Amino acid sequence: MTADNGHGTEHKKADRSAERIRVRIRFSKLGKIRWTSHRDVARMWERAFRRERLPLAYSEGFSPRPKVSFGLALPTGYESVAEYIDVDLVGFPEAGIAALPARLSGALPEGVDATAAAVLAPGAPSLQEEVTTCTWRWAVEPPEGGIALSSEVIAARVEECLARSELPVTRPRKGVVQTDDIRPGIVELKTAGCPGDPAGAWLEAELACRPRAIRPSEVTLALGLGLEERDVRRTNQWILRDGARTEPLLPAAPAEAIGARHALERAS
Repeated sequence: MTADNGHGTEHKKADRSAERIRVRIRFSKLGKIRWTSHRDVARMWERAFRRERLPLAYSEGFSPRPKVSFGLALPTGYESVAEYIDVDLVGFPEAGIAALPARLSGALPEGVDATAAAVLAPGAPSLQEEVTTCTWRWAVEPPEGGIALSSEVIAARVEECLARSELPVTRPRKGVVQTDDIRPGIVELKTAGCPGDPAGAWLEAELACRPRAIRPSEVTLALGLGLEERDVRRTNQWILRDGARTEPLLPAAPAEAIGARHALERAS
């Protein structure tokens, strides 16, 4: 995000005289807006902050920038109910944090909703540093004209893959064909039912983010059944804190309590 020097100077002056807090916001990205790129989502948040006139903190230097940072980028075409953004605010009352999700949801496009907000402790690690794994849920199906496979066949193949010590996947990356063993990055993988879609086969997996993020598309390819993915959704991001696995920020419940305009589980 960029800011003109006038706004940057104004906020830098405020930094010296007002208390600064870092706020973590959890948000969802559902429906048609899943085809929007990570960069465009960042611009949406920039506009929302401006519309709500939030007192953003700015970096130092000749070209000040608002101190805003995102967690792991969501691949274009994927949905999520567990995205995060950290923003530094200057002179913002902590009593107003509870109302932020409703305010921001009203300033964001349809399909993007803030679902929770909380002040971080001073010196708290960044999302990029803390998130270790993500949980995903998606459907798999044969390509158009292909032969449908039963959920039992797919479940058996999942068990077979989990029993292997290696699971190589060959894919082009930046113009170069590479083969990676993704088995160490699959923490959990199982078949899962989906209400309202009994004919579909659904998978749920916890996949590592380090040393590189494993995607559901790679898991689908590794199954070796010629299946295609659809309706991919990130449901959780996980961090380790004091030896326990937890989420960076738990969602508020119910969504209506914070004024979210769109139901988290609506059909895409």
